[in-house]
Amino acid sequence: MPRKGNRKRLKFRADDVSSHRVTVADFANSDPALVKSGRVKKSVANAVQKEVKALCGLEASRVPSEDGLSTLSENGHYGSSEELEDIENNNGTFLRKKKSKKQKEDSLVDDIGGDYPIDIWLVIASYIRPEDVVTFALICKKAWTVTCTAVFWMRLYKRHYQMSAYLPVRFLPECMYRLRALRACVIRSLFHMYEPFCSRVAKNPSLPESTPNTLLNSKCLLFWCKKAEPGSRPEAMWEFNFKFKNPPLKQKNHCVNGLQPPAEYKEVHFNPDQDCCLLQVTTLNFIFIPVVMGMTLTYLTINVSTDMRHHRVRLVFQDCPVLKGKKPRGDQGVQIVLDPVHSVHLLDWWHPKYPISTMA
Repeated sequence: MPRKGNRKRLKFRADDVSSHRVTVADFANSDPALVKSGRVKKSVANAVQKEVKALCGLEASRVPSEDGLSTLSENGHYGSSEELEDIENNNGTFLRKKKSKKQKEDSLVDDIGGDYPIDIWLVIASYIRPEDVVTFALICKKAWTVTCTAVFWMRLYKRHYQMSAYLPVRFLPECMYRLRALRACVIRSLFHMYEPFCSRVAKNPSLPESTPNTLLNSKCLLFWCKKAEPGSRPEAMWEFNFKFKNPPLKQKNHCVNGLQPPAEYKEVHFNPDQDCCLLQVTTLNFIFIPVVMGMTLTYLTINVSTDMRHHRVRLVFQDCPVLKGKKPRGDQGVQIVLDPVHSVHLLDWWHPKYPISTMA
């Protein structure tokens, strides 16, 4: 039995290599001791390249040099785990160079999809339903930019405009050409004309169950009372309106303002009632209420009245919001009790019964 040190090594000669002598066994079953790196010997690679050029003619002169042929892996496949790209030298020959990490990322981005001009997105937006505007804006940045333009909102308004629908003066076609607060006006007009939005308002309860928790720590911007519109009831009822500004949401990132519309469309996105809601309480008689404008609502309950026929609303206002998890003290702040209460409504800024701001 021969020793390990006397292991016989095979010898290859470039002159002996030809199309008849180069076999798969020379590559797949080669002795690992021949080439420790796992590559084919340079002499064999040059002989193979010479043979290929002779068979293919002039077209083979542009075949990569031995650097390309020497990248045979241990499994017998060309190439390596790293991506390669062909580059041309000054003398016309081609070499193979590893791609950088940035080039790989750019090539992946190019393979994902194409970059379409904003005009195409504007044409597609002409077929978007009002309830799908948010989904369309989340496709890409150009689709979102289209939803910021005045053309998009005017086309949306004209597609769903109905002459038979009752609209406030501000939402009539002759007043919609004002760019200021155009987006807010179009959204509010759709709740008068667009049937899916109208049915959504009709199905929602007048006072959601989450109302007390929703209005906590909201700032009272405005308060007024007036006589309610005459209805089927003979009593002279009074309507108390509290306009609240919802507290800003705590965002996880440091971008407080988020994605802002382009400067040329800021007037279109202007909305003085953004993140505002109206608490409308209708009572059977007039009740004196102290001034609470500028204060923060820290407590709100809606219970059954003492006569078991109506509701009883209790509100507590303080100068500063209450920390989460702590209950406000009863002896602090301004307390308002409305009893008996006929109805309670919570209206968002887009609701048809929400009053129109004079700044719009």
